Amino acid sequence: MLRVEVRLSADHLAEAAGISAARLARLVQLGVVESDEGGYSVATLARLRRLLRLRRDLGMRVVDASIVLNLVTRIERLELDLARLRAGRRSTD
Repeated sequence: MLRVEVRLSADHLAEAAGISAARLARLVQLGVVESDEGGYSVATLARLRRLLRLRRDLGMRVVDASIVLNLVTRIERLELDLARLRAGRRSTD
């Protein structure tokens, strides 16, 4: 199965997130948004939107919101791993 990954330019990412290109550049500079020479992934857009929502809704600083998102992402991965382990255990019972 052929899998195509959509890549966004910096201008398209900024527009889709509702921020200026200058603000995006600042977020990249801070290390909150990872830049890639091939463009930005849709996952980066989703992360950026979540980050901006935390900033807007909870008044968090961008760097703090980034830390929260990193922790949430880690928890989500751990929960998926745990669900897979539980499903594997059920199939062998």
